Amino acid sequence: MLSTAILLGPQRHVRLVQPALDTLVPGDDRPVALVSAGWEERESEDHEFRDHIGRSVQNLEIWARVERIFERDRELLGAMRQRHDTLRRVQELYRLRLLGAMEATRELLRRPGNDLWLAAERHDALVMLQGIDSQHVARVQQVHDEFEARWRPGERAAVQRERRDLHKKLQESCCLCIAGGHIAVLLHRLRLFDVLGLHGDRPVVAWSAGAMALCERIVLFHDTPPQGSACAEVMEAGFGVLPDLVALPHAKKRLDATDERNVQLFARRFAPALCVLLDDGARVDWNGSRWSAQPDTRRLTEDGWVEEVGA
Repeated sequence: MLSTAILLGPQRHVRLVQPALDTLVPGDDRPVALVSAGWEERESEDHEFRDHIGRSVQNLEIWARVERIFERDRELLGAMRQRHDTLRRVQELYRLRLLGAMEATRELLRRPGNDLWLAAERHDALVMLQGIDSQHVARVQQVHDEFEARWRPGERAAVQRERRDLHKKLQESCCLCIAGGHIAVLLHRLRLFDVLGLHGDRPVVAWSAGAMALCERIVLFHDTPPQGSACAEVMEAGFGVLPDLVALPHAKKRLDATDERNVQLFARRFAPALCVLLDDGARVDWNGSRWSAQPDTRRLTEDGWVEEVGA
């Protein structure tokens, strides 16, 4: 568990990393370590970030390091591709169960009245949803455990070489910054090197997908997707270094916060964690024991409302 961290909304239009760094590591002239692996082949395009923070930056080049490993270790590349295919299959099967349970729960919440029988059915439907989510997380973890046991990526020479260099660079840095992008790429490549373990309990600033990766669960959501399901679904467990929070980046674009029943279902499904909308300008701070937030940073409530985190 981290003692200090700050999670932010997207940084393209409203940039808040610099004031976050001033809060966590004021006056520290050591480099800031940057993970931008979620940007994939654009990983090195960090000039705007450097200009914004006005500090020395050490881009850890996580995406490029894994690409180098794949060039040297084709067996590991094949194994990781196979794991990706298995995870996609597991997600598809989970989605089949989820869709039916979500529709039934939505209908129960739409029904008028608050009598004993309706309340009991609503409660049980939510418990069933939470159970489906928990079972899915466990199955995904089983896939990762089997991969680790069979292929032992951390013991492979190419991985160890990169990990030693990463550890050195992280120890020389004052803070770890984790950008957004493709959440699965970011999560799995950070996991390959155990970047959070190498960094230890030191300050972290993360935004968008980077914020999602630090939480206990990664929740994918889009109420009006161009394709696919409109049901929010759990992808898998995150690193779990920050407790009791579900990070929801770009919520204004992806979540219909005007639908009271939709908000109610979302918040109750993931309770007691705070469902925080990480939109432009949003910021939540973790001090090791509690969350606090900047004004106008919003969360979903179990009553179906959207309100400021501190309200």
